[in-house]
Amino acid sequence: MKDYPVWVNGVPGGFLPVSDRGLAYGDGLFETVRVSDGKPTLADHHWRRLQRSCQQLGIAVDTERLLAEVDAFLLDNQAGDAVLKVIITRGSGGRGYNPEGCLCARRILSLHSLPSRPRDPGRYGARVKLCQMRLGRSPLAGLKHLNRLEQVLARSEWRGDAYDEGLLCDYHGNLVEGTMSNLFIVTHEGDLVTPDLSFNGVAGVCRDFIIEFGCHLGLTVKERCVPRGLDVAEIFLCNSVNGVWPVIEYEGRAWGIGALTAKIRDCVLEELNA
Repeated sequence: MKDYPVWVNGVPGGFLPVSDRGLAYGDGLFETVRVSDGKPTLADHHWRRLQRSCQQLGIAVDTERLLAEVDAFLLDNQAGDAVLKVIITRGSGGRGYNPEGCLCARRILSLHSLPSRPRDPGRYGARVKLCQMRLGRSPLAGLKHLNRLEQVLARSEWRGDAYDEGLLCDYHGNLVEGTMSNLFIVTHEGDLVTPDLSFNGVAGVCRDFIIEFGCHLGLTVKERCVPRGLDVAEIFLCNSVNGVWPVIEYEGRAWGIGALTAKIRDCVLEELNA
């Protein structure tokens, strides 16, 4: 794989005009897709979310054209196993917040190496901290839009490898998500629970996949408020690049890697390596 190749609107090259609204206002969205043997994984989930998000933001994108560009981009760069980032911005328009005059969305594709860590949290478990940053209520809840300053500031709360991830609460003290992941818990009764994202957070692709196959496995999957003080049997985090990370340390407490977490982890890993 070439080092970080980039296409903009189907043309190789990593240059954007300073008038791009994604740069000026964060006016756009993105998908981060794990690529296995040159093919996007969880692809249907990613493209459905991208379409829904574009519709909600009122950004017109020719999805068929975009997906054809993705296929050509991965083939041209001999992607193998990698991370594909797809960014859609509203494009360029006049100065100011008014989006009138933005006639053409901009499609940005970039390819990156899979993340490498000296210690694999998926295998050995993740050490997690509670971040001080709080997530506010947002009409953009669920979307993976380009305004990610809350996550940037939360991730800046620790350096080095003391923690693998940080968890964020809302202003009521309920856990919402990780800086780059979604949260699941397994209750002592055996239910699978993930925070309700009606008011904040990102509805992750891996989260959706786990909810779907959890139901197929006959599990009771609930979306509800999750208090920051966790009295639960198992905890795990997930995203579409890293898969599932069992949580083994959080706020001075420790857990083993539970049987259900391990089963879900292996199921997701199989899907990401398909």
